[in-house]
Amino acid sequence: MDGEDRRTTSVLRRRPGRCDAGRGEGTAVRDATLALLSAALLCGLLAAGPWSAGSVGPAIATGVGVVGVAAAALLTRPGRRVGPADRVTLARTVLVGGCATITVLTLTGGMGPRPWWLIALALPALVLDGVDGHVARRTGTSSPAGARFDMEVDAALILVLSVAVAGTVGPWVLLIGAARYLWIGASAVVPRLRRRPRIRLSRRVIAVVQAGALLVALVPPVPLAAATVGLVVALGALLFSFGRDLRELLGAPRRRS
Repeated sequence: MDGEDRRTTSVLRRRPGRCDAGRGEGTAVRDATLALLSAALLCGLLAAGPWSAGSVGPAIATGVGVVGVAAAALLTRPGRRVGPADRVTLARTVLVGGCATITVLTLTGGMGPRPWWLIALALPALVLDGVDGHVARRTGTSSPAGARFDMEVDAALILVLSVAVAGTVGPWVLLIGAARYLWIGASAVVPRLRRRPRIRLSRRVIAVVQAGALLVALVPPVPLAAATVGLVVALGALLFSFGRDLRELLGAPRRRS
């Protein structure tokens, strides 16, 4: 939710018209499929069978698939051209695709666990997270659709890193990457969860904490025990954030005075 908080602030200030707001919401829903399809592709390739053991083919297909789905979601959205901030986010997606490729290689035996190559790609992808929002504000091209695209790329990266860490720490780490998608699935059943919760700085801090904990857990010299403690803290903070939003959206509606 970090990207959404950051890049929609300037949009709210300029009070878009009803037509623009509807268009942004429509593209936001479709852009949400970006990481979902990426996740399905990753899981499908990993479950393909023994033929994938040690092979670079599934790994490359996964990375290319992540970038391809992102580009398709961006280039085919109606009523809006690709802005400079979108291009920055798409460039970050290339790094996410590289992370997905290396993750598949580690899980299929083509590369050892916790490789430095994964750190080399994940770190700039995380650092550049704030660049697209800055570009959007400087160029006056902020939009709900762009913010949602940024957010889903962030979620895809967290998912990929969670899969990579789960290979050494344990499958429970997948909850960090799956939380966003569980929320999307629940919102399909409970319409009230489709509303946007209030913007909170703590949500942005928690997003940084979970990304940092996953990245540190992948650094080879870091003891797994210390990495596990950081991941437990990150997961606890994430569950707290989602629980607070859940209580807000499902709670009794506020009475207007």
